[in-house]
Amino acid sequence: MSLAPISVATLAAMKARGERIACLTCYDASFARLLDAAGVDVILAGDSLGMVVQGHTTTIPVRLEHMAYHAACVARGRGRALLVADLPFLACATAERAIESAGRLMQEGGAEVVKLEGGAPMVETVRRLTGQGVPICAHLGLLPQSVHRIGGYRFQGRDHAAAEAIRHDAIAMQEAGASLLVLECVPAALASEITLTLEIPVIGIGAGSGCDGQVLVLYDMLGLNPGRAPSFSRDFLTGQASIADAVASYVKAVKTGEFPGRDETPH
Repeated sequence: MSLAPISVATLAAMKARGERIACLTCYDASFARLLDAAGVDVILAGDSLGMVVQGHTTTIPVRLEHMAYHAACVARGRGRALLVADLPFLACATAERAIESAGRLMQEGGAEVVKLEGGAPMVETVRRLTGQGVPICAHLGLLPQSVHRIGGYRFQGRDHAAAEAIRHDAIAMQEAGASLLVLECVPAALASEITLTLEIPVIGIGAGSGCDGQVLVLYDMLGLNPGRAPSFSRDFLTGQASIADAVASYVKAVKTGEFPGRDETPH
């Protein structure tokens, strides 16, 4: 494993080589050090902290100051991995607000890439952000910040019209300058098609094995979710001697293509 810091250019080169990208969420310095040492390529300071750290039922209560604080904690712990941080609910309601919010995540939080949810309505915002030098990770499919609008945590893109909309949005995000794309809870065939179509790396979560990489919520991967674990996740801690071993097992499973398996792949 190279010790050189990972950048968006590194990830693009990994996609070109067919090398899979391992990503996990993280919210503090101690876990950031552990993930970095285990070879995780991308650490996502995600607004999922609202649920697994703060105890909320959705990500909506998470505020920008929370994201900047936790991203800064992660930044102090990681070394090699690329740090991506989420823009929380309504932090990018306008392009001007998105620019200000992204600036805080990068200047205060140490983020190297900023992630935002949404398709067509966010294209111009992405264009404005990338024009200001902000690397963007787009997020399509299931959008947790829109959970109340869509009526729950439901798989997306199952019918033709919905799949076409996601395909169109993915291409539009790349054309607007996004450096990465997360696809969440979409059929594996759709995710594979989008991955092959786009030049930028595609990271899947509940999107099958055809993506360029995988991401899981750290607490789900460790079996620490007190509720029902997502069907696309796996408990990597069971049978391992330590958390470090569990993370290393996850990285290996992603890199070899063993994860996600058939039972963890939506159709």
